[in-house]
Amino acid sequence: MVLFEWILALLLGATLLSALARRIGAPYPTLLALGGAAVALVPGSPRLDLEPELILALFVAPVLLDAAYDASLRDLKDNWRPVSSLVLVAVGLTTVGVAFAARALFPEMPWAAAVALGAIVAPPDAVAALAVMRQIDPPHRIRKVLEGESLLNDASALLIYRVAVGAAAGGFSLGHVAPTFAAVAAGSLVAGYGLARLTGLAVRQIHDVPTSVIVQFVTTFGVWILAERLGLSGVITVVTFGLTAARRPGHMGPRLRVPSFAAWEAVTFVLNVLAFTLIGLHLAPILANLSPGELARYLAAAGIIVAVVIAVRLAWVMTYNSLVRLKNHYFGLHVARSSMAPPTARSGLVVGWAGMRGIVTLAAALGLPADFPYRDFILLAAFAVVLGTLVIQGLTLKPLILLLKLPKDDPVRREIKLARAAGQKAALAALKGDRSDAAQALRREYEAALGRTREGADPRDSPENALRRRIVADSRAAILDLRQRGEIGEDAYRAVEQEFDWLDLSARED
Repeated sequence: MVLFEWILALLLGATLLSALARRIGAPYPTLLALGGAAVALVPGSPRLDLEPELILALFVAPVLLDAAYDASLRDLKDNWRPVSSLVLVAVGLTTVGVAFAARALFPEMPWAAAVALGAIVAPPDAVAALAVMRQIDPPHRIRKVLEGESLLNDASALLIYRVAVGAAAGGFSLGHVAPTFAAVAAGSLVAGYGLARLTGLAVRQIHDVPTSVIVQFVTTFGVWILAERLGLSGVITVVTFGLTAARRPGHMGPRLRVPSFAAWEAVTFVLNVLAFTLIGLHLAPILANLSPGELARYLAAAGIIVAVVIAVRLAWVMTYNSLVRLKNHYFGLHVARSSMAPPTARSGLVVGWAGMRGIVTLAAALGLPADFPYRDFILLAAFAVVLGTLVIQGLTLKPLILLLKLPKDDPVRREIKLARAAGQKAALAALKGDRSDAAQALRREYEAALGRTREGADPRDSPENALRRRIVADSRAAILDLRQRGEIGEDAYRAVEQEFDWLDLSARED
């Protein structure tokens, strides 16, 4: 019962921190990290021990699937070079840099443990960066590069992590690393694609909202567990699964999609909360068992690791950015579409500084076996990197972007206008030849909406929708009055209320 009370208190506290973050314009993971640090200092905080395999599946799989489902394959293809440089080179350099720093600080640390620490802290989490960027609307290309990086860098980092953990246990040799990487990556791609096609057939038969949401989560965890049991990469399998499932039109209708998206948003938030809290609960006994001298040494070493992580990413991004701009100067700029902004030194500085770490780093650190060499220091260093990057970079990213005065671009707005116009023209074409009163009324409404779209206005911002919103508000009051007087029961009230909800949503501007 005490643990349950702690969980309730933590969820409430995280909700308040999230609301505070929105009010002050800070990324909510930053405040969650500070809250997790505070938990470690609370006397009597409980200890929750979970199996390493469970931690990775629980915290990483749903977050990755959610990100993969929303990812744009077109934008990934357009930005494959900068994304690849971050996913492969930046992750690799960070892993190597941190490993050498750890060995310099602790010469007796095994190389496998040092490499595992590097892989744990290597992959940035774009949640914090994108939370900042939504407030100030930076260039579209920067957002897409960071989204692509956060989707794929977990795979490269966790593959290195798996090899290092296996090496520490004596399960890997250097001669098997490259073939293992290739076989695991290829097998994971095939498995993710095949499982998405297979489960899609079953999902189409589900029309009940609770059943659909439960099946989605069970399938997500099942894909991860199956991949791990087969010796594949859970990360690559889940990402491929999500990318494939999202591009199968008609696999989920609007009645299921709206509540499903809301459920996923809530779950990913809760997982972030629990990850920061869990590592705080694990840090408490570590801090308590260290002598003052050992604690000072560990904290100083963790601070150096934070500095290495920030410096390596920034150095690589600016180096790559300079090389690309030099190539563009001598050989010309070649982009997939004219709407894509060319890379600049200012955009490179933003991408380099947007290297905050998050839930994957925490989950990987917590997922280390209990007898792993230097596990206590790795846990402390991982949390220090997450906390340090979220505070140092997370709280300064917005001022940096404002100071650099990056040019505004909004290709998404133009594409929304194109999509709306196409949909409205298709609706008018479908009504062609129908002379009924209902068709005439709909035709007038769609013609007016098409006119507003061509003018650049939001078609939902119309007199008809304003009237609908006012009518719905009065209608809600009327059925509420009927329920309060006892003339209708709760079943009838909820059924009609849901109808008004859909009508209200269709008339909203946001």
